[in-house]
Amino acid sequence: MSRKLSFFVVCIGLCLLPAWGLAEPLGKLTLKDGSEIYVEILEMTDGFIKVNTLFHEGDPIKIKWSEVVGMTSEDQVTVVLNSGTIIQGRPTMLGPGTLGVRTDMLVEPIPVSVESVMAVNPPMKKSVVYKGNLNFGVAVSKGNTEIETYNFLGELIARSDRLRLSILGRYFYGEADGQLDARNAFGTIKLDFFITERFYAYTGALVEQDTFQDLNLRTSIFAGPGYQFIDEGDFSSPYFTKMELSAEVGLGFFNEDFKREEDRNNVTGRWAITFNWPVHPVLTVFHQHQGFPSVESRSDYYITSQQGLRWTMLENFISTLQYNWRYDNTPSSGNKKSDKQFLLTLGYSFDA
Repeated sequence: MSRKLSFFVVCIGLCLLPAWGLAEPLGKLTLKDGSEIYVEILEMTDGFIKVNTLFHEGDPIKIKWSEVVGMTSEDQVTVVLNSGTIIQGRPTMLGPGTLGVRTDMLVEPIPVSVESVMAVNPPMKKSVVYKGNLNFGVAVSKGNTEIETYNFLGELIARSDRLRLSILGRYFYGEADGQLDARNAFGTIKLDFFITERFYAYTGALVEQDTFQDLNLRTSIFAGPGYQFIDEGDFSSPYFTKMELSAEVGLGFFNEDFKREEDRNNVTGRWAITFNWPVHPVLTVFHQHQGFPSVESRSDYYITSQQGLRWTMLENFISTLQYNWRYDNTPSSGNKKSDKQFLLTLGYSFDA
C-alpha cells in the first residue's frame, strides 16, 4: 500500500513540475505583431516596460511600450495615466489597444487605452532630493617666501515637488610673510516656491565680508518671480538630460557697512541666472550670477558670479576649476571696482 501511495505522489509531482516551472511569470504581454509573451511584469517608465521571462536569465529585458497592445497580470499593478490618474488593480486585455483594470471596489473593469498609460509600477519618488558639494583648496610656500592661502566652498540644493532650497557659501584666507593679505566670505540662501511646474516665486538673502574692500558687511534681502526654462529630464539625450537653466528678476534692499566710509543702503532691482550642465557623468559645466542695480542711481550697481568646470576623479571625489568675479561700480575710496579669483580645488559631491 505504501508503494502505491509513493508511486501516486511521484506521478502527481511529475505532473505539477511543469506548472511549478511556469509559476514565476504572472502576466502576459500581447504585441502589435500578434505575439504573446508570458512574463513577470516589473515596471514601465520612459516608454519601456521591464519584464522577467522564462527564456531569459539575468537582468530584466526591456520592451518598447509602443509595441504593446495588451497586458494581463494576476498580481495588482499601479497604472499611471498621462492625465495624472492613478489606478491600482489587475489588468486584463479587453481588446487590442485597450486594457481593463479590475479593482476590488468595482464589479466591472475600468477601460484604459494603452496609449494613455504613462507608467506601470513606477519607482517610489523621494519626497526631498538633496545634492551638493564641498571643496577645499590650500597653497603653502615656506623658505624665502612665506605664503599661506586657504579657501573653502560649499553648495547645497534640496528639492521637493513645490519647494527648492539653495545655499551657497565660500571663504578665503591668505597670509604673505606673516601679514594678512586676503580675507573675505560670501554666502547666499534662497527658497523657491513652485506655483506651476516651471514658474516660481522666491525669496532670499546675500551676506558678504571683505577686509581688503573696506567692507565690514554687505547684506541684501530680495524677492521676486523666477522661471525654470530647462529642468532635469527635459531632453532624452544622455548629454542633455540633466541640464538645468533658470532665470529670476525681483526687488531687494541693499546695505553696505564700511569701515572708513559712510554706510550705504538703498532699494535695488535684481536679476539672476543659474545654469548647470552635467555633460557627462564625470564632467559638469556650471555658471551662476546675480546683479543688483540701484533703483535710486543708475551708476550704482553690484554684480557677482561664479563659473567653471567640475569633474569626478573617483567615486564622489571631485576637482573643480572655478573663476569668481565680483564687480562694484561704486566701491569704497581707494579700492578697485573688479575682483577676480581663479581656483583649483578638491572636494566631495553628494546626491541623495
